Amino acid sequence: QVQLVESGGGLVQAGDSLRLSCAASGRTFSSYAMGWFRQAPGKEREFVAAINWRGSSTYYLDSVKGRFTISRDNAKNMVYLQMNSLKPADTAVYYCAAARLDFGGSYYYSPASYDYWGQGTQVTVSS
Repeated sequence: QVQLVESGGGLVQAGDSLRLSCAASGRTFSSYAMGWFRQAPGKEREFVAAINWRGSSTYYLDSVKGRFTISRDNAKNMVYLQMNSLKPADTAVYYCAAARLDFGGSYYYSPASYDYWGQGTQVTVSS
């Protein structure tokens, strides 16, 4: 079992930065691939970024490449999403997720690949 708790969301202006954090419980955290998803009102949940269990490979939604950075600290059971140059289109509830299986590549892009989810944190970017 893994429990995930996100934090760090808020209301910012376009061009600002935010750092989301995801605190994970469970002794096997370091064996999980981790992802960030987001969901805007009236839209489906969307893949944002993922990182493999070792932290050696990362994957991003095209529209956030170069602006967002996912990282993890297995010693602290933490995953982070650094978001720079935020745009109003980034406004959504952001969710942290953990996947027991780690097949890499496009496997990370589907919400169905993840076994555990946090409750979400709201990010609102004003223009």
